[in-house]
Amino acid sequence: MIVKRNLALLLVGCLSLASLTGCGDNGEKKDTTAVSGSAVSESAASGEAPAADETADAEIEAPEGYHLVWHDEFDGDKLNEEDWNRETHPIGWVNNEWQEYVPSEDYAYVKDGELIIQPKKETLDNGNTIYRSGRVNTQDKHDIKYGRIEARLKVPEGKGFLPAFWMMPQVQEHYGMWPRCGEIDIMEVLGDQTNINYGTLHFGAPHKQTQGTIQAPEGDFAHDYHTFAIEWEPGHISWFMDDQKYFETDDWFTANEGEDPKPYPAPFDQPFHVILNVAVGGDWPGDPDDSTPFDERAAMKVDYVRMFQKESYDENVKKPVKTVNFKEADKSGNFITNGKFKEDENLNDDESWKFLLFKGGEGEAKIKKGEIVISMTNTGSEDYGVQLVQPGMPMKKGSSYKLSFEAYAEDNRTMKTAVTAPDVDWIRYLEDTELKLTKKWKKYTFDFDMKDEDDDNGRVEFNMGKVDSTATIHIRNVCLEEK
Repeated sequence: MIVKRNLALLLVGCLSLASLTGCGDNGEKKDTTAVSGSAVSESAASGEAPAADETADAEIEAPEGYHLVWHDEFDGDKLNEEDWNRETHPIGWVNNEWQEYVPSEDYAYVKDGELIIQPKKETLDNGNTIYRSGRVNTQDKHDIKYGRIEARLKVPEGKGFLPAFWMMPQVQEHYGMWPRCGEIDIMEVLGDQTNINYGTLHFGAPHKQTQGTIQAPEGDFAHDYHTFAIEWEPGHISWFMDDQKYFETDDWFTANEGEDPKPYPAPFDQPFHVILNVAVGGDWPGDPDDSTPFDERAAMKVDYVRMFQKESYDENVKKPVKTVNFKEADKSGNFITNGKFKEDENLNDDESWKFLLFKGGEGEAKIKKGEIVISMTNTGSEDYGVQLVQPGMPMKKGSSYKLSFEAYAEDNRTMKTAVTAPDVDWIRYLEDTELKLTKKWKKYTFDFDMKDEDDDNGRVEFNMGKVDSTATIHIRNVCLEEK
């Protein structure tokens, strides 16, 4: 991601049915240099919140430079369907998810000042098991173009859950089907890893993404309420958790296949609406199992949703020229930092080596005596369940590279290695390659050519998940060099 490996690649779209119809071509740039950032809905256009209590409006303090245009504190006894739409979607509609989205109070309802989205595991009359959940949105009721959009909430916990607070365009056909229409993910937390939040932007054709992550300062996002937000300006989007900015970007595009990109800042120059849902199973979170609870712990609880805007926004922006900052090799020509593991380091930060666990992977990594030792008790359900990575590798178009290292396992087992592109839809510069490790040190060498566009954030990966053996792995003398 980047902490999240392959996950966004598998998250094939969070698109709506409307996006499947579109192939619009209305990307003309406006000449207006100081336009209102109003929402398309009448309430946001006027700066008023027609469904909200005036006293409540006065009690909500807008961030500096903003004014409140709409909010829902969920203070009533049922979901206000003048503000929200309930969605209906079949099992497997996107991402191989297990749940059916049902427009019912059983799965999305208001109680004790909160919106509760409650996935359920149910048994049909024929004895089959089915999963149902709720998904609501503000499309055509409260769509907003630029502003601060925030929600205070806590997420479910349990393997296979994927709660989301995110945004899609009001008219998804404007630039074409997903991902050309754009998608803004404000909050996504995996149910079996509830201490990490993902903020992601999807765009392009072909699909590209850019992403940031933040860990809960203490505890996790399932047991404590936190406020997740974006601040969206023409040509710039920032992500926040409890007012702490953890990610920002101004680098995106959209285009039809074989055509020039639409004028920047398309596709993020059109009104978007809010979506709240809890998915069950699927490509990213994986499948629920016997440990997955379907009681109160499965619920996403939303304290409020709020939209703020500034008085005006200058849309006369130009796409920044992307600068590629290639890391320099050390004196030996090695781009890897601490490749000989001579220095102890924090394997949880974003500097140099990083050790990661996903999808049920359990283990630890320690640097000692010129090697890194990875021990594990569970390899998880995916290749990246147990993972050692180093990002920041300079991948130059037209260059040739050699990756080499030594490794052994305390019992015969397999491991995979690759050089990937976290910022470019997780394409592979060096394809995933399975290694058969033995009890003796062995040197492995791989040559590959860089044929894609320049990338200053290639990532060397060692993937130890999804295998039967939990035998401890030893790695040393890791080197990535340009030939």
